[in-house]
Amino acid sequence: MAEPNKTARSLASIAGIVAAATLISKVFGLIRQQAIAAAFGVGPAVDAYNYAYVIPGFLLVLLGGINGPFHSAIVSVVAKRDKKDAVPLIETMTTLVGGVLLLVTIALVIFASPLVDLVAPGLSGTEVGQQIREIAIDQFRIMAPMALLAGLIGIGFGTLNAADMYWLPSISPLFSSVALLGGLGFLALYLGENITDPRYATLGGMVLAWGTLLGAVLQWLVQVVVQWREGLGTLRLRFEFWRPGVREVMKVMGPATFSSGMMQINVYTDLWFASFIPQTASALGYAGLLVQTPLGILSNAILVPMLPIFSRLSDPQHWGELKLRIRQGLILTALSMLPLGALMVALAMPIVQVVYERYAFDRAASEFVAAILMAYGLGMFVYLGRDVLVRVFYALGDGDTPFRVSMVNIFLNALLDYLFINWFGAPGLVLATVGVNIISMVALLVLLDRKINGIPWREWATPVVWLTLLSVVSGFAGWGAFALMQRSVVEPGFLLLLLELAIAGFVGLGLFGLVVTRMGLPEVDLFVRRIRQKLGR
Repeated sequence: MAEPNKTARSLASIAGIVAAATLISKVFGLIRQQAIAAAFGVGPAVDAYNYAYVIPGFLLVLLGGINGPFHSAIVSVVAKRDKKDAVPLIETMTTLVGGVLLLVTIALVIFASPLVDLVAPGLSGTEVGQQIREIAIDQFRIMAPMALLAGLIGIGFGTLNAADMYWLPSISPLFSSVALLGGLGFLALYLGENITDPRYATLGGMVLAWGTLLGAVLQWLVQVVVQWREGLGTLRLRFEFWRPGVREVMKVMGPATFSSGMMQINVYTDLWFASFIPQTASALGYAGLLVQTPLGILSNAILVPMLPIFSRLSDPQHWGELKLRIRQGLILTALSMLPLGALMVALAMPIVQVVYERYAFDRAASEFVAAILMAYGLGMFVYLGRDVLVRVFYALGDGDTPFRVSMVNIFLNALLDYLFINWFGAPGLVLATVGVNIISMVALLVLLDRKINGIPWREWATPVVWLTLLSVVSGFAGWGAFALMQRSVVEPGFLLLLLELAIAGFVGLGLFGLVVTRMGLPEVDLFVRRIRQKLGR
């Protein structure tokens, strides 16, 4: 927010704050998922929750998330205004958005049943599926107010960031995890060992839904308190829709919301097909979190500081340096994601066992989730690499090209889901997403080649190919080390399995690091330097 006496934080400082907050939130998110897995495994309560959460969760991530359309629109407009001009704008946008999303919330409650059927049409075919459907409808109605809360959280997030406050908004998702863990704790005290009994699936499902809603309420309330304390607006109703700033916010918010929603449609498509295979929805959630935790932390710690650089180099006279920076972003992505992805594939089973296998989450559940985790591991590099290229287009002032590619991806993802789920079962849904991301990344590279007068294909591709091969070798080394240790143990306990997994991971990453430091890549030094900076904070 424009104030003459305020000293702007450095880019590195902001990136450090966001990365640290992301790390803490992700850790609590992982603990939350472990508790859910221990209590319910891949049973009806969690399956239903994953379907019921699709639309409310979609709105929470889309409207209330970092870099979401509400957050981006508020920051871009409010940051240029003094506090006295910004406060009426914030209160007006809160009134406008709150009114619209309140109507959306009411509609979600009324039409919960057909919306669940739309998300998961395969549930009506079996007795178990019908039980999951009934639980999901009740959960959906409970979580419907998250539609309203999502918009309010997004506005609060943007308001605090515009006022140079980053820690609280970035760590606020932690409250959702804490609320859900508290609910599971009370349920465990009430049911005791019966918490894993399928007969109590409905009660467990309600605890998941109410805990999620309470978490969203807390996430919003902590932001509201800080806003009031800092004089950044209250919950006062203000109907000054004619203000120039309102039009500016809507001009940014509308297209950004539509564009951001394209990615979520792919998630819905996956769950639509998943509804025809029991337990798949919950397994996708468990495996996805294991991938998103390191991916989210590393993307913030390594790539966030590079994104403003792309914008500063968008003028054609700087395109030579821009190409160097794009290569840098892609190589850094490869250095972090390829070896991690290889180890996810090689050590998927022990990773899932260590993180989830206890109580209701048995060996069969571990095997099911591990297969999906292997598929996720194959696509870690292209997932983040595509995101780097999308940001380059945005920096060049071209939002249409990524949008058109996303539109094509929706239909391509549906086609590959249909084909791959028949060929590979549940992991095929993830493999379809990997395939879409590969095609998307290649398409963006070809379009970028035309846009910035050519890119050095061989110079960019050669190190990525070598890093891919090295990662495969490192994955085999980690797998070999783990298999060798397993031969001497008949039935390892948790601590021994954790130790074996740590040693196998160290062998794989150690081999990768030993070889890559001798490849002469300038990005390796940058990567090591940034990791040391983050670890030293």
